[in-house]
Amino acid sequence: MNSSYTPTIGLEIHAELKTKSKMFCSCINDPHDGEPNKHICPVCTAQPGALPVVNRQAVENVLLVGTALGSTIADFTEFDRKNYFYPDIPKAYQISQYQYPLVSGGELGGVAITRVHLEEDTARSQHDQTPGSVVDFNRAGVPLMELVTEPVMHDAATARIFAKELQLLLRTLGVSDANMERGEMRVEANISISKTGELGTKVEVKNLNSFKAVEGAIAYELRRQEEVLEAGGEVTQETRGWDEHKVRTFSQRTKETAHDYRYFPDPDITQSNLSQITEFNNSRLTEIMPDLPNKNRDRWSEMGISRDLIEVLVADLRLTQLFNQALSEADDDAKAPVLLANYIASDAQSLLQLDEKPLHEAAPGSLAILVKLLIAEEINSRVAKDLLPEILFDGIDPDTAATERNLKQLSSPEALTDLVTEIVSENTEVVAEFKAGKEASLKFLVGQGMKKSKGTANPQVLEQLLKDTIC
Repeated sequence: MNSSYTPTIGLEIHAELKTKSKMFCSCINDPHDGEPNKHICPVCTAQPGALPVVNRQAVENVLLVGTALGSTIADFTEFDRKNYFYPDIPKAYQISQYQYPLVSGGELGGVAITRVHLEEDTARSQHDQTPGSVVDFNRAGVPLMELVTEPVMHDAATARIFAKELQLLLRTLGVSDANMERGEMRVEANISISKTGELGTKVEVKNLNSFKAVEGAIAYELRRQEEVLEAGGEVTQETRGWDEHKVRTFSQRTKETAHDYRYFPDPDITQSNLSQITEFNNSRLTEIMPDLPNKNRDRWSEMGISRDLIEVLVADLRLTQLFNQALSEADDDAKAPVLLANYIASDAQSLLQLDEKPLHEAAPGSLAILVKLLIAEEINSRVAKDLLPEILFDGIDPDTAATERNLKQLSSPEALTDLVTEIVSENTEVVAEFKAGKEASLKFLVGQGMKKSKGTANPQVLEQLLKDTIC
C-alpha cells in the first residue's frame, strides 16, 4: 500500500453466548439443531402479548468479558429496540443496547475497546429446504454479545491477531465456543484510508467467518480504496460483503446510521442498576475469573517453557487445564514444567485430536507421576509415550503399570552386565569395527541392547558399559 495513506481499522465482533436458554425466553439455546423451528415459543417468534425476560447468565457472561478486559462495568443499563425490517427479524425490531451498554472501555492485546453490549440473535433464512426457503427460528433470540473496538488498528494482520485473541479469551472464560465456521463468532470490519491523518470515509465489510477472511478482506479493501482515490474518485460509505472464492469485496447497500434504526428504550424490559445485584458484584466476578491467557503466558515463560509450546497450550482450553492441574500435582523440580509442556503440547494434543473419549479425572495426577519417573530415570521416553494413552483416558498409575509390565528402566551396571556380555559375543564383527575406529558401530550395539531389553535399558549406561567392555 502507498505509504502516503494511513489505514484505519476498527472491528465489530458478535459472539453467541453459551447459556442453557435463549436471551429473553426459556427456549433451549441450540441454534445448530438440524430440525428447523424446534426450539421456539411465542416470545422468540414475536407472538402478540408475549413478554421478554432477561437471561441473567447472559448478562453475567458479558460482565465477565468486561472484567477480563479491564473495562468499566455499567451501574445503570437498559435494553433498546433497534428497528429494521428483514425476514429473519420476527418483531421488525431487534432487542439490543444503545446508549447504556453493559461494558465500556478496556483493552485486549493493546487494542482499545469502545464497548461490549448484549442483544438477541436473529433467525436464519435457509434456502436449501424442500420445497422452498425456510426461516428457522431456532437461532432467533440466542444471546449475542457484540464487542466494538476503537478504530486504532492500521493493518490487516493486527486485526486478524486481535480477533483470534478475542476468540481465545471467550473460550477461556467459558462464555462462548466462538467457532467461526459455525457462525458462533462473526467479524465485521470498518475500514478507511486517509492522507490527512484524519479518518477517511468508512466502509464496513460484514460477515467475515474465518481469520483468513478477516485478513484477506481488510487487505483487499485497503487496496481497493487506494485505487479509487488515486484515480481521482471518492470512496462511498457503504456496507460490502466478502467473496472468498473471488477474493474480493462487493457492494451490498449504503451504510445505515444509528438514526436509521430509531433506537428507543424497550418498555417491556426493566431498567437495571447492576451494582445493586449481588451476582454481578465486581468481587464475585473476579472470584470466578479463571487464569487468563496472558497470565498463563507470563507464568509459563518464567518456568523456561518455549514460546511455541506456550502458544500450543494456551490455544486449547483442555491442554491449559491439563497442564495447570498436572503441574500443581508435580514435584517441585525445575525440569517438571518443561517435560509436562512437551508431552502435553505434542503427544497429548495428538491423542486428544484422534480420540473422542473424554480425559480421565485422574489424568493430571498420573501425568505428574509420569514426569517424576522420567526425571528419576526410572522409565525412558519410549515407555512414557506408550503409557500416555492409558494415562489420559483410563487414569492408570504409570508407576504401578511400569513395574507390573517390567518396563522400569535398568540403570545399574550390575543389572546390565549379562546383557552387555551377550551383545558383544553375538556381534564380533561390529565390535571389531568399533575397535578399528568406526564410531557408528557403537550406536548399532546400543540399539541391539535396547531391542533385547525391550526398551528398558538406560541407553547412556549401556553405551558406557559397552565401551568399557570392548576397550
